Amino acid sequence: MSRAQRLLDLIQLFRRYTRPVSGATLAEELGVSLRTIYRDIDALKAQGAAIDGEAGVGFVLKPGFMLPPLMFSEDEIEALVLGSHWVAQRTDTQLAEAARNALVKIAAVLPPDLKAGLDENTLLVAPGAPMAAGEAELPKIREAIRRQRKILIDYADVKGTASERMIWPVALAFFDRARVIVAWCELRQDFRHFRADRVTRLTVQASGYPQRRAALMKAWQAQEGVHLRPKSG
Repeated sequence: MSRAQRLLDLIQLFRRYTRPVSGATLAEELGVSLRTIYRDIDALKAQGAAIDGEAGVGFVLKPGFMLPPLMFSEDEIEALVLGSHWVAQRTDTQLAEAARNALVKIAAVLPPDLKAGLDENTLLVAPGAPMAAGEAELPKIREAIRRQRKILIDYADVKGTASERMIWPVALAFFDRARVIVAWCELRQDFRHFRADRVTRLTVQASGYPQRRAALMKAWQAQEGVHLRPKSG
């Protein structure tokens, strides 16, 4: 177990106790020596943890202490790396770059033993299908979702039938071979799912849609659950 992981476990253990707990109890629960516990308590104090008490009396952690980002566990590091690599393979260039930048920022504050987990990651993501030409507009779609703006699109369904739609985008789903816009369609007066690679033209409107995105998302979930069945007609 790395030292950073041990310190994280010690903090989590402290939070289970509202009264002073002896160093011997902490050592037994963590499976380390009493000397190690005292050394780790000193290390946490040096990082700003308000730990009161002393050997032979017991220790207690005052509420409010938050560990810095360096206290990710090894599993959390792997999850972050795997997720970032998936984003880099399955999303648009702008979002992929953001994922890589996030990892760089995390690496800058990690101690050497955890930083190695970023550099020596053994969980791999297979390359996804390349982005279609029409999917270059994904950043605009994501921005419209954040700002709750209507989008006017020209859309070709699976049979090639073209139509113009005014939609209220509420979510963007990423699959291995397709990116799907979840939206309320003004033409159909219902929720529809539009494949981003079948959008031939897209214009984000200055006007927002009349309902809150959160409310629309709940309504879609109630109607469809998490199943994105093709419903673009």
